Amino acid sequence: MTALGGYHHVKLPVSDVRKSVEWYGRVLGLEVAIEFNEDGVLRGVALSDPGATLMLALREDPHRAAELRGFDPVALGVPTLADLRAWADRLDSLGVPHAGVAEGRTGWLIGGVTDPDGIEIRLYTLERRS
Repeated sequence: MTALGGYHHVKLPVSDVRKSVEWYGRVLGLEVAIEFNEDGVLRGVALSDPGATLMLALREDPHRAAELRGFDPVALGVPTLADLRAWADRLDSLGVPHAGVAEGRTGWLIGGVTDPDGIEIRLYTLERRS
């Protein structure tokens, strides 16, 4: 069997694609890589970071977005604890509420960052605690 090589993308439901694109761009620095239009209406996007290391897709689906409110389906990797602290500073400067830097089971994380639909996006270090 061929080995798996990581994730191609993660897809999240959203109630308002444009509003979510603005939030993910402003807060996480993600940019639109692909737009999905149906009958001339924007129904979804694929977002990528400037280094093209991840792809996050957003799909208009208000019902499913409401069902995920308060859930944390995605933890984005941050290289080091120092980088995570820089993210905390960035979130503070943007006025984005978060739970601060905390110790996780294997590394450090920032929780409590919620998108416009209340879906929690966590930032987690790839650096492991010893």
